[in-house]
Amino acid sequence: QVQLVESGGGLVQAGGSLRLSCVASGKFKSINAMGWYRQTPGKQRELVAHITSSDSTNYADSVKGRFTISRDNAKNTVYLQMNSLKPEDTAVYYCNANVRTILGLSYDYWGQGTQVTVSS
Repeated sequence: QVQLVESGGGLVQAGGSLRLSCVASGKFKSINAMGWYRQTPGKQRELVAHITSSDSTNYADSVKGRFTISRDNAKNTVYLQMNSLKPEDTAVYYCNANVRTILGLSYDYWGQGTQVTVSS
């Protein structure tokens, strides 16, 4: 089984920064793409940032220029550096990873979520 554990969320004032981390553990062959999503009450979960196994990235328009996604393959970890935070960035942030199992099949896994609250 694969587990994703996020950390780094918290309360920050507008204009501040936070860095989220997500570590994948368990038995698997490799990690394909990884990403960060966020969700607020009553709304659908939305993509924030995505990074492929070749480090190609894409971002939601609302975070371009402020957030940076990166990964450390040796540590099975993906990061989200969030700068110039705005109150509208307040949400639960979820880590996602597409993982190739020992048997060669690929599945999506999700972390438990970490709360980010930006005060005005």
